[in-house]
Amino acid sequence: MQKRLKIAHVIFRLDFGGLENGLVNLIRGLPDDSYEHVVIALTVATEFRQRLPDHVRVVTLGKRPGKSPAYLLRLWRILAAEKPDIVHTRNLPCLEAQLAAFLARVPVRIHSEHGFDVYDPGGTNRRYRRLRRFMRLFITRYIALSGDLERYLVDQVGIRADRVVRICNGVDTGRFSPPDPAGEPLPESTVAVVGAVGRMERIKDHMTLVRAFASVADEHASKVRLVIVGDGSCRESLAAYLDERGLTDCYDFPGFCDDVPDVLRSFDLFVLPSLSEGISNTILEAMACAVPVIATRVGGNPELVRDNETGFLVPPADPEAMAGKMSVYLHDRSLRQRHGEAGRQRILDEFSLAGMIDRYRAVYEQSRNAA
Repeated sequence: MQKRLKIAHVIFRLDFGGLENGLVNLIRGLPDDSYEHVVIALTVATEFRQRLPDHVRVVTLGKRPGKSPAYLLRLWRILAAEKPDIVHTRNLPCLEAQLAAFLARVPVRIHSEHGFDVYDPGGTNRRYRRLRRFMRLFITRYIALSGDLERYLVDQVGIRADRVVRICNGVDTGRFSPPDPAGEPLPESTVAVVGAVGRMERIKDHMTLVRAFASVADEHASKVRLVIVGDGSCRESLAAYLDERGLTDCYDFPGFCDDVPDVLRSFDLFVLPSLSEGISNTILEAMACAVPVIATRVGGNPELVRDNETGFLVPPADPEAMAGKMSVYLHDRSLRQRHGEAGRQRILDEFSLAGMIDRYRAVYEQSRNAA
């Protein structure tokens, strides 16, 4: 009987977010009798760690902001003691961890690109690109979450195409689903809810969303409400803008929520205003709940949202364009329903969680056999 494959997953911070949620889904989906996992957070782990199975160990390194290479020595010691079969790092902040994995003689070293860093939303920073090119020496396989990222790794970083595999995120279509039509019918609300889920950080550009919402609210008076689920450094400025516009009673920022499927089902439309994205879990989850989506035309978003079929695509940092598409939906309930149903069907056809897990499992097994 082949021994269990031991994987060390290295992430920057174990906290609420799409990357971290995808990691939890992957670990929970891989069979325990074939895989063993340890999660290494370079900085900290919050209460989000409770979403992992109890038998999965979490190690934190407490890396400080800025250049502090001492964490690589601690990581090397951990990997040398753990002796994993695979180290799997995710995104630019964890890329240097591949050097520690190489020196610890980990046989398979995989790196995933989920999206660009807030300080380099287009992947054009020369220093970061040089780092990516240097680290090619130590990485055996790459995973790109979108076609856009796959092209970047091959065309801009210079990685051979046969070393890159694209694996899109998947969504649990049982947990994320529309309201049960057989259940108690809900009273039809006269207030349309414009919703978003995500970290309130600059890269997510919720300021464009609140500006667009303020414009729409002026037109629709008390018939529209904004709900942004999440938290972050931009929260106060977002609230201050809405308060200054006299919209204090028209928005709600509830923070992070555990009942995201129920929250999404309460939305009439979902908006993702990001400046940069890989493959957005929240778009997939909204579509799975049959909620139409307005998203910026960046990164992997056009791979998910079919314009004027499952939602609308708008330019980034363009509140006027975003407000225009909001108004289209707010004036046409039947269009919202048609786009929502089309989005749900697309998830069922192309973005199931089971399919995503099977593709990761194939990469892990192929990499072990090739090592």
